[in-house]
Amino acid sequence: MSTCDVCGNDYDNPLTITQGNRSGVFDSFECAVHAMAPTCAHCGCRVLGHGVHVGDETYCCANCSREGTGATGVRDRV
Repeated sequence: MSTCDVCGNDYDNPLTITQGNRSGVFDSFECAVHAMAPTCAHCGCRVLGHGVHVGDETYCCANCSREGTGATGVRDRV
């Protein structure tokens, strides 16, 4: 049994996820996302896809990247 790093649930079939030099033990993908997914620099939601990167910041969509940085030329659809 392993304890989830997020919710503390003692679980018999945990996920161990490694990202670069970070790793964690989780009882569900929900907890893994909560702990490891980047956060949009503008609205704060979790970025579950590729996201939009402007400089060192990650945004959930083109609109947030424009709102957050004034970036131009960023589009969600072409």
